[in-house]
Amino acid sequence: MPAARFDFPGGARFAFTILDDADDGTEANLRPIYDLLRDLGMRTTRTVWPFRHEGPSNFFACETLEDPGYRAWALELQRQGFEITWHCASFESSRRDRTQAGLQRFIEVFGVPPRVHANHAWNRENLYWGPDRFDLPMLGALYRRAVGASADHYQGHVEGSEWWWGDLSRAHVEYARNLTYNTLNLAGINPSMPYADPARPLVPFWFSCSDAETVREFNVLTAPDQADRLAEEGGFSIVATHLGKGFVRDSQVDPETRRNLEHLAGLGGWFPTTGELLDWLRARRAQDVLPPGEWTRMQQRFAWDLARRKVVERLPFLAP
Repeated sequence: MPAARFDFPGGARFAFTILDDADDGTEANLRPIYDLLRDLGMRTTRTVWPFRHEGPSNFFACETLEDPGYRAWALELQRQGFEITWHCASFESSRRDRTQAGLQRFIEVFGVPPRVHANHAWNRENLYWGPDRFDLPMLGALYRRAVGASADHYQGHVEGSEWWWGDLSRAHVEYARNLTYNTLNLAGINPSMPYADPARPLVPFWFSCSDAETVREFNVLTAPDQADRLAEEGGFSIVATHLGKGFVRDSQVDPETRRNLEHLAGLGGWFPTTGELLDWLRARRAQDVLPPGEWTRMQQRFAWDLARRKVVERLPFLAP
């Protein structure tokens, strides 16, 4: 599918932003890269967790809004023009009352509700997650086999469940992340985003992302040749990543990440937050739902990219 082209604000050649998940993030291991993004004129999106989790967790190496220094730094980012949003109420599953309290706490701290939602890992309150992300039955079955989630694990959208918060989502959240891809230019895959999905109505609009789980994947995805191609094609990218995972060591930004971001910044792009980019794309849509065929192609491409990622996890020498 040929990549669509857009007339971005100020005559920019392309649009680029980052959706940074809260995993492993602390003020200490994030401040240097956010200082770099600020200095480069990139106002990106950072998710936060309102609460810690009491008990064992794989996500203990992070800070939340319960940490005063981290909370103050998140407010500093907001004042600098970065977008702050959330990644569920905590890094482990939260029942409805805790999710509701998390939303209230977020609004107390930042003055506004979180516009952008990103489901987190195995949290049971994730909305339309696991096999419920797809309409193609075979893809749902393949996903369960690849990832290992049971068909009914994720229940944030299931009314009556103890994990239900679909009504709260509908009231507060505007955009939610769904499928991710191993490519920088999303205009060639999902040019019609953000999109409304009648089968998943508790989220007003969905969007896709470029996938970069680790600093290594981020550096491959944003390499100068890939950035040049994005600019030449006149497309857009929202890179889903974890800036708390190895992007900063000994208070220094990874050298390759720095070079890639500096190269991107010099290509004449537009660098909005995720919400700003989605607002701009949405304002140029004639209809909210996806055109016929685009959703099917998106699911098929996601399956292909997921399979490639799983192969590389097992055989890392095959990575680019």
